[in-house]
Amino acid sequence: MSKAVLKFIRLSPTKARLIAREVQGMNAEIALARLEFTPNKAARVISKVIASAVANGGYEPEEVIISSCRVDAGPVLKRFRPRARGSASGIRKPTSHVMVEVSEAAKKED
Repeated sequence: MSKAVLKFIRLSPTKARLIAREVQGMNAEIALARLEFTPNKAARVISKVIASAVANGGYEPEEVIISSCRVDAGPVLKRFRPRARGSASGIRKPTSHVMVEVSEAAKKED
């Protein structure tokens, strides 16, 4: 089993969790192929973390499965936007921590 962590990425954890749930339990090679064609910032980020986790263990993508893909909330950057009549409204810029664990797939006996 090997893992990879990407912290403080400027990405909403809610949006990233949608992609993380899709690939959990999937073969790493199939997950990377599917994420390549997903038009989403989270898909690009998570595919890089999966590739890193596979490389950290010294595996090939076709011989591992994604045992866990977790997205936690990081700190929120708070900014202000000027509004009418001298007031201001807040803008929240969320960050995320992405954690991926891969483990060897069970070998099929022929």
